[in-house]
Amino acid sequence: MRPAFPAVLVACIALAACASVRTADVRLPAAFEAPPGAAADAVALDRWWTAFNDPQLTGLVEQALAANPDARSAAARLDEARATRTSALVGFLPQGNLAGSAKKTHSTQLAGTPIDIPGFSTSGDSEAYSGTFNVSWELDLFGRIFAARRAANADVAAARFDYEATRASLAAQVADAYFQARGLAIQLADAHETARIERSLYDIATRRAQAGLAATADADRVAGDLSQADAQVAALEAQLQAQRRTLLILAGRTVEPTANIDVPPSVGAPPPVPAAVPSQLLARRPDVRRAQAQVASAAGRLDVAKLAFLPTFTLTPGVGWSKNVQPGFFAETSNWSIGAGVTQPVLNIPNLLAQLHIQNARTEQSVIAYEKAVQTAFSESEGALVNLDADRRRVAILTEGEARAARAAKASRIGYDRGLNDLQTTLSTEQSWRSVRSQLTAAQVQALRRAVQAYKALGGGWPAQAFPSIAQAR
Repeated sequence: MRPAFPAVLVACIALAACASVRTADVRLPAAFEAPPGAAADAVALDRWWTAFNDPQLTGLVEQALAANPDARSAAARLDEARATRTSALVGFLPQGNLAGSAKKTHSTQLAGTPIDIPGFSTSGDSEAYSGTFNVSWELDLFGRIFAARRAANADVAAARFDYEATRASLAAQVADAYFQARGLAIQLADAHETARIERSLYDIATRRAQAGLAATADADRVAGDLSQADAQVAALEAQLQAQRRTLLILAGRTVEPTANIDVPPSVGAPPPVPAAVPSQLLARRPDVRRAQAQVASAAGRLDVAKLAFLPTFTLTPGVGWSKNVQPGFFAETSNWSIGAGVTQPVLNIPNLLAQLHIQNARTEQSVIAYEKAVQTAFSESEGALVNLDADRRRVAILTEGEARAARAAKASRIGYDRGLNDLQTTLSTEQSWRSVRSQLTAAQVQALRRAVQAYKALGGGWPAQAFPSIAQAR
C-alpha cells in the first residue's frame, strides 16, 4: 500500500493556503454633509492648538506632551514594541553559546599501594580544561522570517500610532479643560456682576421703602436674590480653582499653586477648521492607522501559521577543545562537527490546524476592528463639523439677543430708580438678561470645545505626513 501521510500533508497545506485576509470595506462618502471648512494647510492641523493664538494654551499643551504620564507611558509602550520586534527576529539568526571549564585536582593516597602509572596515578595534581562552541541555525527556506518581520514591523507601527493617538488625545484634553476654565472664569465674572446689580437694587429698594415709596417686602425679596448671587460666586470660585488644578496636573506641574494659571474671563471665536474630505481620515486619524497596522500584523501571523506545516531544516556546526594534565601524562585534543536535521510536523498537525483557525479568526476580528475604526472616525468627524456650525450660528444669535436684553435690563433699573417701574417688572427684565447672558457664555465655550473636537476628529495633533502608509512601508 502507498503511504497515506504525504496525501494528508498535501491536504493540510492546501487547507492552510485557503486561509487568507479579507479586504476591509472602508468606503466613505465623497464629502461631508457639514458646511465646508476654511482653507488651511496640513501644518495647521498638525499643531491645531496654535490656531487659537493663545500662548498660555500652547505652553500648556507642549508641557503636557512632554511631561504627562499618559504620554510617557505611550512612549514606553513604543520602546517595548521595538524591543519585542528585535527579540522576535533574532530567533531566526544562528544561536549558540560558548562554554568553557577548568578544573584542578590534588590527590593524596593515605593507605594501600600507590599507583604511579602515567595517566593512572593515585597521588599528585591533575588539571582538566575544555571549551566548546556549538551553533544551531534554522535554514529559512520558506520565508518564515519575512512573515515574522512583517508582523513585528506592523506591531511597532501600531504602537507608534497608539503613541501619536495618545498625544493627540492629550492635547485635546488640555485644550478642552482650558476652555472650560475660561468658561468658569466668565461665569464667575458674571456672578460678581450679578451680585453687584442685586446689591444696587437692594440699596434702591431700601431707600424707596424708607421714603415710603415702596413696600419693605421689596428689599427683603431683593436680599434673597442677593444671597443667591453671593452663593453662586463662592461655588464658581471653588470650581475654577479645581479646574486650574486639573490643568496643572495635565501639564505635569502638580506641585505649583493654582494661581500660576492665568484664566482670563473671556473667550474668542473658534478658528476655522481646515477643509477636509472623509477619505483623508484613513491617513490622518492615528487610531485608524493603528487599526490598519493591526490588520497587517494579524496577516503576518497568519502567514507564520501557514508555514508551520512545512518542514524545518537546521544546521548544527560546532567546535571543541580539551586539555588533560596528570602526573606523567598530558593530552590535548580539538574537534569540529557539522550536522543537519529536518523536522516535519506529523502528529501535531491537528493542533497546527486549530492554531491556524484561531489566527484566521483573529485576523478577521482585526479587519472588522479596522472597518469599525473608519466608521467611528467618519461619525465623529461629521458630528463635530455639523455641531460646530450650529454652535457658531447659535453664538451669533445669542450675542445679538444678549445685547438687547442688557439694554432692556439697564433701562428697567433706571425706571425703577425713578419710580416708573415696579420691582416685579425690574426683576423679570433682569432675570431675562441673566438667562440670555448665561446661554451666550455656554454657547461660546461650547463652540471652542467643539472646535477642539473637530480638530481631533479630523486627525489633528500629530505630523501625519511624516509617516508612510502601510502600503508605502511595504
